[in-house]
This record gives sequence, C-alpha cells and structure tokens, in this order.
Amino acid sequence: MSHTRYAFIISDRTGITSESMGQALLNQFSHIEFKRSMHPFIDTVEKADKMVDIINQAAAESTARPLIFSSIVDKDVREVVHQSNGLHLDFFDAFISRLEEELQTAASHIVGNIHGITDEEKYHARMEAVNFSLAHDDGATDKEMRKADVILVGVSRSGKTPTCLYLALQYGLRAANYPLTPDDLGSTDLPRMLKPFKNKLFGLTIDAERLHHIREQRRPNSKYSSIENCRSEVREAESMFRQHGIPFLSTTHKSVEELAANILIETGIKRRS
Repeated sequence: MSHTRYAFIISDRTGITSESMGQALLNQFSHIEFKRSMHPFIDTVEKADKMVDIINQAAAESTARPLIFSSIVDKDVREVVHQSNGLHLDFFDAFISRLEEELQTAASHIVGNIHGITDEEKYHARMEAVNFSLAHDDGATDKEMRKADVILVGVSRSGKTPTCLYLALQYGLRAANYPLTPDDLGSTDLPRMLKPFKNKLFGLTIDAERLHHIREQRRPNSKYSSIENCRSEVREAESMFRQHGIPFLSTTHKSVEELAANILIETGIKRRS
C-alpha cells in the first residue's frame, strides 16, 4: 500500500479560491508529501458520485485517509461528497452557519459566480488592463505610457512580465514594464523612454545566482547567462534604482502574488477592480 497522503480540492465553480485556501493550509505541513489534485465544476449529484469513487479508490490505495477540501453550495451535492472516505474540510460548512447566526438570516445557498462575470464594467476594465500590459511589455512602445499606473523596471528575466500581468488581471492596474539593457546599465542616467515617468517607476531585482540559472535555461553557455554578467547587471541595476530614488524589491524568494501585493503597499496604488 502507498504511503502517499492524498489531498483533493473540490469545488462547484472554478475552484480558484478553494485551491488557494487548501494550498495555504497544506503548506503549513511542508515536511509531509501530498499528492494534490484539483476538481472544479463538481456541481451535480452525478459528478459528485464519480468524485466519491475516485476518492474511495485513493483511500483504498493508501494507508492514510485522504484530505478533502471542498466548497460546494448545493446541499445535495455536498452531502454526496461527504459520503467519501476521508477527512472533510468543508469551507461552506465552516463559515456559512456562523455567518447565518451572526447575521440572523439564512444564506441563499445559490451557486455563485465568484470568478465569473458578475460585474461587466469591472471585467472589461481588467481585460483592458491586461491588453495594456501586453502592449507595453518589454518596453515595446511608449505610446500612451502616461496612462500606466506603474512601470516595472529590471534586467531581463527578473520577473517583470508575469508581475505586470498579475497586477492587470487581479487588480485591474495598467502595468507596463521596461527591460534594462547593457546600454542602459552602462549609463548613470535613466533610459530616455523612462525619464518622463520617473514617479511611476518601480524596480525589480533578483539574486545573481538565480538569474544565472534562469538565463542558462534560455541561452546556455552564453555571455548573457554567465554568472559574471548576471552579477554585473544586477549590481548596476540596483545602483541605478538607488541613485534615482526608485523603490525596488527582489523577486528571488517572492511569488508573483507577494510581489504584486508588496508593490501596491510600497506605491500606495489602489486597485481598480
């Protein structure tokens, strides 16, 4: 029998919120190896029955009962899932009854669209922000750069693009980014494109060894990826940030979610959606 500890995350919608909560809880037990699986749109009794078969099969193969994180609104579907063999951590059971008691009213128990299009205006604002970030990726253009909420600056492969896209999609912010080239780093001045927008600049840096590893995967055994070049670029980029008073963060040990949240805190920018 396997000693793997199974962890099932089940939702009647996309499961993004449930996955985040489940992962956050499991991450507190980093010394245990979990086999995690995500199961979205379990929104009918028939789907729930199949889910129970999957969980029970896993339970039969393991010496430890599976962990089951679920967020299912429909009572009938939820009760079917609860028949499976495992430890159930139901986010709705955990919170809805306490909220009903506090608010002195019954919940509607209607399947919601937590990640659906519930507000057309906010949804389109986020999509416009994503398009803006894509159009202004890697310093592609300074057209309408004045509309940017923030401009991320850093050496190549320091995490600018994914952070911009997260800021756009999650917070509705128009985030542009500019890669510092060897020519930029060889000067004590700010790059020409960035000068008019100095108050919108935010720097990203990265540990040179980590940068070397990332670049080696893209262009192995090149000057671009050499550890000496990585150290030089990171050192000069950070010197530029300090000289011009540009706030900056290291991406080395931070997730894109942490980076985005920290950028909002450091800059005081408010989310648009």
